[in-house]
Amino acid sequence: MAAPTMDDYVKLICTLFERFVQEQPEHESKQLTYSNQQMIVLFTFLQYRRIYAFKAQRRWLEAHSEMRKRLGFAGLPHRVTLSRRYKQLAPVVAAFVQFIGQYASTVDGRLRQTHLVEDKSLFKALGPVWHESDRQAQRIPAKLRHLDTDATWSKSGYHGWVYGYGLHMTCNSAAFPAIVQVETAAIAESTVIEQKAPTFLQSLRPATLAADNSYAQVKRIRRWAKQGVVLLTPATKWRKGRYAQAYHRYRKQPANAKRLRNRRTTIEPLFDLIAKVLGTTAKQKQLSVQRLSNVRTCLALATLSVQLAMLVNSIWGLPLRSISTMIAALT
Repeated sequence: MAAPTMDDYVKLICTLFERFVQEQPEHESKQLTYSNQQMIVLFTFLQYRRIYAFKAQRRWLEAHSEMRKRLGFAGLPHRVTLSRRYKQLAPVVAAFVQFIGQYASTVDGRLRQTHLVEDKSLFKALGPVWHESDRQAQRIPAKLRHLDTDATWSKSGYHGWVYGYGLHMTCNSAAFPAIVQVETAAIAESTVIEQKAPTFLQSLRPATLAADNSYAQVKRIRRWAKQGVVLLTPATKWRKGRYAQAYHRYRKQPANAKRLRNRRTTIEPLFDLIAKVLGTTAKQKQLSVQRLSNVRTCLALATLSVQLAMLVNSIWGLPLRSISTMIAALT
């Protein structure tokens, strides 16, 4: 049986990006030597090849003229250009991911955004850890080399203490990404969901958003409900009063209880797929790039890759939650 090729994935990226900039022309890059579309294709390809150092990327392009021709490059970008453009891509890719999430909901019923899930996953920073006492004092020990000073500390029940970054993901019930946001590890889930709130309430408008107890806040739950979006959380500390009792009755309805119960088994496989795209399989999922600007692009591109893999799987009738075909095509 025929399988999708690299050309199929590249064509999909280009087709979707053209639709994306038609709706959001601020992300078009006509005046740049290398367009955002070209750079997204290039960096997605290099991510699968595990080529992250900008000097190595430049040398790889220098040795592969056929790839430069395929990308439509007028010349050979300098490593400084690659570094600058990589950092600048993060907001473009994040907006592109959100666009694809909404587009996909019209293509396959499994990819609809009626019921969403929200969670955070920690990724370890590349390099050594910076102990909190030293970090607060802005003191770097003499023998500590290649330290990522942007990263911060956070703790999760599964990963333990991690010095690194947090991937704040929104996906649908089939684990198809809807919104991606990357912050340093210490940034709280409650902070990020407030930043995402306008998108939920004004743009996506899902019926429900399932999340764990760290997202529960009485004012938020009530404010969202008034705007037609139910934030489903355990809300373990909100038990008293008629509004709390009504909320918990609604939360315990069979369909809602199931969505809340299945939250982790929905989104955890997505985090695993993103880690697989990056080739990081250790428990704390160590990244291959440093500094927040680079990490944001890295994790957003990995999220985009999962979207593309799932869309192609949908078109070709392949298992939806699989990236093995895309890995085979791009490596």
